[in-house]
Amino acid sequence: MTVTANGLDELAALAGSELGVTEWLEVGQDRIDTFADATDDHQWIHTDPEKAARGPFGAPIAHGYLTLSLFIPLFSDLLDVRGVTTKVNYGLDKVRFPAPVKAGARIRLRATLASVDEVRGGVQIAVDGTVEIEGGEKPACVLRSLSRFYA
Repeated sequence: MTVTANGLDELAALAGSELGVTEWLEVGQDRIDTFADATDDHQWIHTDPEKAARGPFGAPIAHGYLTLSLFIPLFSDLLDVRGVTTKVNYGLDKVRFPAPVKAGARIRLRATLASVDEVRGGVQIAVDGTVEIEGGEKPACVLRSLSRFYA
């Protein structure tokens, strides 16, 4: 379920709140191949299913940065901030990839709005996110994302 904040004051009031968990999203081989084409990263562990089946993970795996990039669409399902003119990605404080995402696996995001701090013209939020793998013992990605919202 999406949490909606109408303006920066309502967003600030959500600081420290768990935003919830998204629906599952499949990371198929087609998505992995498209990401490989976009980034010119065609390492066999991602794009050669036959060879990857004999590799260390027993299947092709998603690029770590593909998993990270899926944070944005997943996060958009958790928080909608209205009444602002601009929303920008400000960066990351921490990113780790504890477990690979095998082609065909499903992932979801669990996120907490860690903080909301004033910046000139708006606010900066820090979101603690965990990208979970369905049936996995370890998460695919653990991160702290920074975004800015301007009035």
